[in-house]
Amino acid sequence: MVTFAVVGQTRFTVVAAFDLTSSGPGQFIVVAPSPGVGAALCLALQDGSEWVVETCAQTDDAMALAERATPDVVFLEATDGADAETVGRLKGLAPHGAVVAMIPEGHVDTIVDYIRAGADHVLTLPVAAEAARVVARKALEKPLLAREAAQARQATAERFDMSRFGRIVGSHPSMQQLMDRAQNAARSRATVLIAGETGTGKELIAAAIHHHSKRSQGHFVRLNCAALAESVLESELFGHERGAFTGAAVRRKGRFEQAHLGTLFLDEVSEIPKPIQVKLLRFLQEREFERVGGDETIRVDARVVAATNRSLEALVEDGAFREDLFYRLNVVRLEVPPLRTRPSDIPALAEHFLRHYADENDKPDLTRFSPAALEALMAHPFPGNVRELQNLVEQAVVLGKGEAVELVDLPLAPARELDEPVRLMIPGVTMAELERFAILKTLEAVGNSPTRAANILGISRRTIQYRLKEWGRPAPDEPEED
Repeated sequence: MVTFAVVGQTRFTVVAAFDLTSSGPGQFIVVAPSPGVGAALCLALQDGSEWVVETCAQTDDAMALAERATPDVVFLEATDGADAETVGRLKGLAPHGAVVAMIPEGHVDTIVDYIRAGADHVLTLPVAAEAARVVARKALEKPLLAREAAQARQATAERFDMSRFGRIVGSHPSMQQLMDRAQNAARSRATVLIAGETGTGKELIAAAIHHHSKRSQGHFVRLNCAALAESVLESELFGHERGAFTGAAVRRKGRFEQAHLGTLFLDEVSEIPKPIQVKLLRFLQEREFERVGGDETIRVDARVVAATNRSLEALVEDGAFREDLFYRLNVVRLEVPPLRTRPSDIPALAEHFLRHYADENDKPDLTRFSPAALEALMAHPFPGNVRELQNLVEQAVVLGKGEAVELVDLPLAPARELDEPVRLMIPGVTMAELERFAILKTLEAVGNSPTRAANILGISRRTIQYRLKEWGRPAPDEPEED
């Protein structure tokens, strides 16, 4: 059923409350100063679909209606009062809606002007009924995709409450297990050691622990231990007295004092030189220290959360890291899984970064990834982990055009060899991910022969072909066996 409201020249009545988040399949505004055009289009849309159609003769009326209730599609007749600039105004009021320009046949320059202004589709006047229905269905794809994206975001939010633990995105079982452990750690006073590869988000975990602890009203103080020379690092950590060294003109508080009643995050703690390890060990044991060049003992209540991308156990064996300090740091240990072991989180992470950078770069229409682009991201091993994915999406948003990130927009370079083979964390990996890993790795090992891979895996050749099609991968050419 189609609902119509034919609006007069100066006044109009809203007969349907338009809402982009509703389940309705189509809500239209027809802006047609020519009485015959509006009536003809309304009749053309009577095809049994439950579309809601509002018509109005003046662009100002249409603007007021679009501002009050967001339409899915606006049909706009090209007139002196509805020029190409009107398209931009409508887009501003309904950014996820589509605009269909209705232009007299033969006016090529006008068509070009409207397309440049952002019109999604063009209908030539007089309107043919079948053409109008085809364009209407095509135009509805844009708002429906926006609605599906909103539903996907809601589903992601339901799987993983974003307010639950800061800005961390991850619904994979290994990440859920990490979040549970981190929340338990946040409620305690214990020292925490966060281990994980570069780019996995260790600092985000540390910040989340602080903000969900009883120390959340205190400062969260950061220090990268690998970025400073030994003498500078000691002063940064413990502070110094006036005259302690050349250039020390005034007394300065160190990071421990700055973090009093808060949390001190020591990134790359493995790089702390052994002389300073002694002072750090004393603080963890006694909660006291002296500033560089001073003899006053200072007591501070600061919690230490440390992070490392190296094996402290191996450094202890090599004599590069104190064993007693390792045990003081390793009270609560959190392992952040690399991105390649949780590929099911890639779509949610990519969409999270897409929304952020699209907003930052004023590209509200860029709302999704094409299937080919998403497949390429899912297949990439991401040796740089989440930070690499973030950089890829930012570049794609800055350089890309249109409403979707395409494969050509992603600066995916050939992945370098990883230092170790891909490891699937069990527990922490889904059966679908195990199946995908097993099939793709077996195909790679047998020269992309589905028959040989099927024999090794104990499944049918057709199952492999079906899975490859499901993942958007081309099936290798191989003759059917009798």
